[in-house]
Amino acid sequence: MRTLKGPGIFLAQFVGPEPPFDRLDTIAAWAASLGYVGVQLPTGPGAFFDVEKGAESQAYCDDIAGVLAEHGLQITELSTHLQGQLVAVHPAYDALFDGFAAPEVRGRPQARQAWAVSQLKAAAKASRRLGLDAHATFSGALAWPYLYPWPQRPAGLVEEAFAELGRRWRPILDAFDEAGVDVCYEIHPGEDLHDGATYERFLDEVGGHPRACLLYDPSHFVLQQLDYLDYIDRYHERIRAFHVKDAEFRPTGRSGVYGGYQGWVDRPGRFRSLGDGQVDFGAIFSKLAAYDYPGWAVLEWECAIKHPEDGAREGAPFIRDHIIRVTERAFDDFAASGVDAARNRQILGL
Repeated sequence: MRTLKGPGIFLAQFVGPEPPFDRLDTIAAWAASLGYVGVQLPTGPGAFFDVEKGAESQAYCDDIAGVLAEHGLQITELSTHLQGQLVAVHPAYDALFDGFAAPEVRGRPQARQAWAVSQLKAAAKASRRLGLDAHATFSGALAWPYLYPWPQRPAGLVEEAFAELGRRWRPILDAFDEAGVDVCYEIHPGEDLHDGATYERFLDEVGGHPRACLLYDPSHFVLQQLDYLDYIDRYHERIRAFHVKDAEFRPTGRSGVYGGYQGWVDRPGRFRSLGDGQVDFGAIFSKLAAYDYPGWAVLEWECAIKHPEDGAREGAPFIRDHIIRVTERAFDDFAASGVDAARNRQILGL
């Protein structure tokens, strides 16, 4: 067993135009002042980290890492959630997702997809330059509009969607394999990889690719009413990243899992700041420690009620207090009798 690394914080929900959230050095100082020791860096248009520069320049990567190190911070993972989403977009979502892309490819789905793939491949090289071994992203989705089986889906529709998803991701996974970095898909509603069954279907399409790994975020499973502890038992060998995010689900006779098109405050299932929801983090941290999870515990703050700065301030001690410093010896070693092999056979009457 090994002790989880952390606490870390995903900066995506905090980056903004006002100080200290408008520059890498000042947001790093803010995160460190709260007790974080790692940051997950978003990438893409306008982000603090440019994956194209990172792919080409070791000096650029060293400079970014150096800015963070000045504040006692490490990079936990790079994130290409926005670009990963654009690897596969159903036409129904073209207008909604166009803003995730660079301005020059907006309104051109094929060019947008090619840009997204190039961003992912650049992120693989940049991660290697930074000495990272895991990367956070989304899978994108072609089949999501057909999630509910009404009207009846034509035979082979889902199979073809996942076959195409596999074709698009296979070269990206190979690029990450060459870089020695795991691709950690965040299992998330809106993505074709939104639960264990869809992940298994995708894994079949990419031939069980060793780099097709998982970012574990229990909050999405609460909203789907999926057993997030059993999920760890099933997929722990593939979990290589961890978003520590809370959620609650309080259905009524009026609304349930689908939410009734309501805003986040009014939905029965909603994200909450750490400790304000229903997730059993004690059990989660115990399972991950027992399964020898090798990565970071990273706060992803999303809450429709609490102020983000309060959520961030409370998140660092919450994670720190849940990280289990694993034992180096068995608790009952004091009672060891030191019996040898011959004695064991004698005890067994052999």
